[in-house]
Amino acid sequence: MEVEQQNQNNREGGAQVVLCLQPSSSISIAYHPSFGPHDDLMLLEVDEKLLSDILDQKVTLRGQPNEDAVLCTPSKTYVVKFVGTSNSVLLIPPSDQFAYDCDEKDSGEMEVASVIKVAPGCMELVEVAPRLDKLKFLLSENLYSFYEASQMDVSEGVEKCDVGLYRWEDLVHRIQASDMELRSGLEALFAVEINGYWRILDEDYKDGILNMLLHNSVLNDWSFDALGEDEVVAVLVADGFPGQIARHCLQIYGSKADEGIGGSCIWRLDERRVCVHFAKRILRGGKMRLENFMEEWMKKAPEGMRATFDMLEGEVLSEKIGIETWIYAFSISTLPSTPTERFSILFKERTKWEWKDLDPFVRDLEVPGLSSEGLLLKYTRRTQPTMDAEPIFTAR
Repeated sequence: MEVEQQNQNNREGGAQVVLCLQPSSSISIAYHPSFGPHDDLMLLEVDEKLLSDILDQKVTLRGQPNEDAVLCTPSKTYVVKFVGTSNSVLLIPPSDQFAYDCDEKDSGEMEVASVIKVAPGCMELVEVAPRLDKLKFLLSENLYSFYEASQMDVSEGVEKCDVGLYRWEDLVHRIQASDMELRSGLEALFAVEINGYWRILDEDYKDGILNMLLHNSVLNDWSFDALGEDEVVAVLVADGFPGQIARHCLQIYGSKADEGIGGSCIWRLDERRVCVHFAKRILRGGKMRLENFMEEWMKKAPEGMRATFDMLEGEVLSEKIGIETWIYAFSISTLPSTPTERFSILFKERTKWEWKDLDPFVRDLEVPGLSSEGLLLKYTRRTQPTMDAEPIFTAR
């Protein structure tokens, strides 16, 4: 490959010269007057399905200085990786002097393409799961409590401290996830926007408002399957809870049974969510004998709801101590979402797992391009002494 310095007898056509190059023909190249490293220019290889989002400027690069950059479309997240190449990749800018005509012939000048940079490689995009573990960490810095709710009215006009509080734009700046994935993450945490900040209610506050809702359901003869939103909110507000938090309570522990077009929405309490809430409260004290736990749990569960042990899948672990079975809290909600960290914690908790115990704690893991079976092959060893025996999983 011959590279020459640009001279007056050469006709510089920029990238258009290369685009007009015919098969089996060649062209000279020369150093552009501005040739150099140009670290601000990088090649990015993209899939066709991403091209429209990039051209329409619907993508953003997200990450802190100590994090690897990710590129986010409105709905997905891609890690940005540099891939080097052993071949010379020449960057030729378009000509800014004149429009180049491919049909134009001029035998008096030699056509050359001016190279402004030799690229050592390009950036590639690899789809990844959103990095949402940081979201729970940030929102847990300042939980919304009974005390804060009680101070809202008396603190009007007083400057409030916003330490540990995050607006939507703050979260977008800090969390490596697309907008759609970020909103899904907030919904999964049952976060609520209060005075412009996204908050999580602390456990005592959730327990207080749920118990008040259940108490009022008995007093007012409300059906757990048909709670009128307007009536429930009005009663809870009268009991001292903010209206926004009262509605949020229905979202945490229920689901809409009827949108109520033109009137109040109808909500149905979720039996599992309510019963699991009371199970967690009981196990806050630590490990318990299974018989004692079940007895207390049945007493705490609201009348009309049936608490069953299978509801606690992914929320507790049990172990045999002698002839007795003991149970303790071990919630999937506390585990990291990255497979490496998740399996590390699981195998620190237990060196051996039966599949029936392991499955609830790994089935939510998602790695684009890797199946659940692939995840198990990558992070675990499976042993099965006999065909009839339950498979056992250990760390790889």
